[in-house]
Amino acid sequence: MRSILLALAATVALSMPARADDVTVAVTAIVEHPALDAVRDGVKDALAAAGYKEGENLTFLYESAQGNPATAAQIARQFAGEGPDVIVPISTPSAQAVVSSTRDIPVVFTAVSDPLGAQLVTDMEKPGANVTGLSDMSPVAEHVALIKEIVPAAKSIGFLYNSGEANSVSLLAALKAEAEKAGLTVVESAATKSAEVQGAARALVGRADVIYVPTDNTIISALEGAVAVAEEAKLPLFTADTDSVARGSLAALGFNYRDVGKQTGEVVVRILKGENPGDIPVRIAAGSDLVINKAAATKMGVTFPESVLTRANRVVE
Repeated sequence: MRSILLALAATVALSMPARADDVTVAVTAIVEHPALDAVRDGVKDALAAAGYKEGENLTFLYESAQGNPATAAQIARQFAGEGPDVIVPISTPSAQAVVSSTRDIPVVFTAVSDPLGAQLVTDMEKPGANVTGLSDMSPVAEHVALIKEIVPAAKSIGFLYNSGEANSVSLLAALKAEAEKAGLTVVESAATKSAEVQGAARALVGRADVIYVPTDNTIISALEGAVAVAEEAKLPLFTADTDSVARGSLAALGFNYRDVGKQTGEVVVRILKGENPGDIPVRIAAGSDLVINKAAATKMGVTFPESVLTRANRVVE
């Protein structure tokens, strides 16, 4: 019903006579979870800062695919048919769906780890056509270093991911390369839907010394299930996105996703003001925070070294 009402509202909004400066920005995400929601809100922040405000000169459409790639494709086709000024797909699956659905409407993807591997663009500096955006490629080498610093006895990293997400496959390759340099092995455990996350985490108990959750939308959407396993097994669980630390992960070194959304929104504003998306280089989002969770450390049997406590940008008690 919600989807129908949103579609009806969008249709009515798009059919109304628009002022010359009115714009429509359509945003879609593969699933709703704190990091992706923060990106969406950051986009809206940047639009407002540039003078585009809902109820005045901005129609802001938002749809979540609720974790279903088929729904993501349906939303992409719907937005392409409505003809907004810019479409902002959040996450790799949504970006792939949108880029496949339109060759004319400007697309600014965001929260995509590997735009080249996902075949969204063929050149980061000169994307061409109607597509540009921001990558949130994780600093995997720094993540491995953080794991070694907090759990120096670790010999293996359990990688919890959805093997159907292109971004996670790219991150797995990066993790294996960095882990090898650090003398660590990687143990994989896959979940293709949120209901499988807890079982996939449980499969790592006794096989890995720590769990590492990348910026994988399937896993993060059901993170609490993995955290419960980690607490019970005293298995330190690290995440790549900082928003997950407040939900029970031990630590994360990564982006503030509201800031990622703001940086994305700034690109959207450039296009609304007349720039060609294909002339705007795809860039990696700026900024990196270290967030740690003391309560999670206690539950997972970990003591943070003083070096980590001193560097932390934020501590969850």
